[in-house]
Amino acid sequence: MEELDQGPPDEVAIENSYRKASAVAAQRPRATVLGVDTIVTLGGRIYGKPRDRDHARETLTALAGHRHAVIGGLCLIEGERIRTLAATTLVSLRPLDRAGVDRYLDTGEWRDRAGGYAIQGRGALLVKAIEGDYLNVVGLPVAALVELAPRLLEA
Repeated sequence: MEELDQGPPDEVAIENSYRKASAVAAQRPRATVLGVDTIVTLGGRIYGKPRDRDHARETLTALAGHRHAVIGGLCLIEGERIRTLAATTLVSLRPLDRAGVDRYLDTGEWRDRAGGYAIQGRGALLVKAIEGDYLNVVGLPVAALVELAPRLLEA
């Protein structure tokens, strides 16, 4: 399954979550399936998962000292019913010099992370402020999930 990496950020996150969920739902039509996608955007540019260390350096350098948006796209498929939602959290990263970026890159946490950092790990040290759902930045916007499936509150 190919993910989108260009377009309006909310739409990209939702479309990618839909693609993930529908791929599973096609194999398990009676299952309830949740697809989730997380993207990072700054100034309209989408920063996905870095390809390699150099790309991660480029991404973190662009985000350092700025406030960016982390958008979590969700798609819940239950039989024929498909519901989608996007959640946005604003994250401000501290200014970082090249040595600071390299120290973080040495941790390896940047791998397979939208925006090249993991807020739940050492990447928390890069963060100056957060506005919104912390869990969205981690990768599963639980508050948005409850909006899609309020019955979860009954568990």
